Amino acid sequence: MPFHLLLVCVLAYVAAATSAVAQIGGPPPPNPREILQQSKEASGGNAWDALRSQHSTVTVQAAGLAGTAERWSDTTSGRSRLNFNIGPLQGASGFDGQQAWTQDEGGIARVQSDPIARELSVNAAFRDRLAFWYPDRAAALVSYQERANADGADFDVIRITPEGGRAFELWINVETKLIERLVEREAQAVRTEIYMDLRDLQGVKIPYRVRATREDPRHDEVFVVESMQFNRPLTGITFTPPPPPKPDFTFPTGRTTVSVPIDVVDGHLFVRVRIDGKGPFRMLLDNSSSNILLPDVARSLKLPAEPATPGRGDGNVGVVRAGRMDIGGVVIDKPVFATLDLKQFLRRVEGVDDIAGVLGFEVFRRMPATIDYAAGTLTLHEPVTFRFTGTSSGVPLTFRGTMPQVTARLDGIDGTFDAGTGARGSLTLAVPFVAANDLVNKYGATRTVIAGATPKGPIRGKLARAERLAIGDAKVDKPVAVLVYETATEPGTGGNAGSIGYGVLRRFTPTYDYGRKVVYLEPAAAMADPDLFERAGLWLERGPGGFVVVEIVADGPAAAAGLKAGDVVTAINGKAAGAMSLAAARASLRGEVGTKVRLRFGAAGERTLVLRDLI
Repeated sequence: MPFHLLLVCVLAYVAAATSAVAQIGGPPPPNPREILQQSKEASGGNAWDALRSQHSTVTVQAAGLAGTAERWSDTTSGRSRLNFNIGPLQGASGFDGQQAWTQDEGGIARVQSDPIARELSVNAAFRDRLAFWYPDRAAALVSYQERANADGADFDVIRITPEGGRAFELWINVETKLIERLVEREAQAVRTEIYMDLRDLQGVKIPYRVRATREDPRHDEVFVVESMQFNRPLTGITFTPPPPPKPDFTFPTGRTTVSVPIDVVDGHLFVRVRIDGKGPFRMLLDNSSSNILLPDVARSLKLPAEPATPGRGDGNVGVVRAGRMDIGGVVIDKPVFATLDLKQFLRRVEGVDDIAGVLGFEVFRRMPATIDYAAGTLTLHEPVTFRFTGTSSGVPLTFRGTMPQVTARLDGIDGTFDAGTGARGSLTLAVPFVAANDLVNKYGATRTVIAGATPKGPIRGKLARAERLAIGDAKVDKPVAVLVYETATEPGTGGNAGSIGYGVLRRFTPTYDYGRKVVYLEPAAAMADPDLFERAGLWLERGPGGFVVVEIVADGPAAAAGLKAGDVVTAINGKAAGAMSLAAARASLRGEVGTKVRLRFGAAGERTLVLRDLI
């Protein structure tokens, strides 16, 4: 949730654009600066000139939770700070004039290194400085976009791109001349802020109610001003990132490392933990995900969920706080979990019924962690004493929210890649990166495959084989790549090249040190293994009667054997689907070239397909 954008009173926007009408000799577009000046006059005029700071307290309703927030901003410099308390979550965020930062419920502050986060923080500072009315305060490109209609009102849309920021739009009501909407693209969605209940305060009009929406009204955020003051002294308010807190975790006495077993299944990692003395619970290990508990697990632990705001949320999302979590003797105090009902998704897509939730970023941000895919172990390191002793020189990490990212070079093309442990493939390349570099033609990619799935649907793309992926001093030759063109939740949205997943990471023994913002990719024995894609040409998921064929690759072995989307496979090589795991079923489709696999499905009886490479 973009709390640092919480209540910027009036927002404006900039971007370069040339009117097609003007180019063909028609009337010139309206002057955007004049429209902005009119909005200033309509909302207070010269009274804005005297404002130097803002302090506000608001109530917040978001994601089914309710709470409060307090915000300070310096109109002259654009610095800001926000403290929030929403349900069991407490934290802060800010901008010190140079960099944006966030502080989580554990008190740990992180500078926002992701380019999108930096651009959004520049935008917020631009608006805090009211620079859309005062061009001398911050440079921006400003243009008239269009006349638009929404909710029965006409708006002049002004597009603004602050220097170092990203384009956003201010919607100015044609009749009232007031700024009533802000539209801004975030990493994975377009956020629209709607300003309501405008009141006079110290000579200017301020919205006392703001609704932020990202198309799905179930996830709207509503902010209501409880109090606001201008020109209150900012003495004692710190805009810089706070110092680190005392650790909220302990290692066993006398030990600085703890290793626990992990299961590596179908490209995913699983680890067992104890929560409040109960368990062990099997958790999906994803170092880019927040902690998640399935609701029935949270209920079994008698963890009271923060009550949802009436009429809000989707009925299955909440937040709980446990007393402690034990990972092989490493104890984390008062861990916070989102509660999300992933049971059916995990059963359908991963074929598992015994998963209690997801564990990841909240552990990795506290301590360095080494994943040994070959040995099947996760090793946690005490952060103060940790020193990497391998041969890798380390690769710098940046973060997009909770997602770790690395800069890598794919066949001579540089890009920023997600590097979380939750992706099962090798390389999944994002739509903008694929299009900008004409990768479909470059690799001669023609076959459409499903690379994976999210709770919202499958991720489809063109199958290709790249020549070399270089991540710092680590090199992977001939990696399989999926060039995404359709996805419900696109990996790498927002300018990223895509995601690096299990197929690449298993070739190393990676050590993630989030505190020092580095990952060490120590080569493992699997480095020499060829990178393979499944060889049957179909994507299977678990259904009530067996394994459901979701999609068939045209001209692949499954298509040649007569399978089609919607078929239900009831046996593989004579073994009933109910007697084998989905992971085992998929593994049988990655056998040696020429292997014959017998599938029983529908009225067709048993058919045999012959495995072969699709790339």
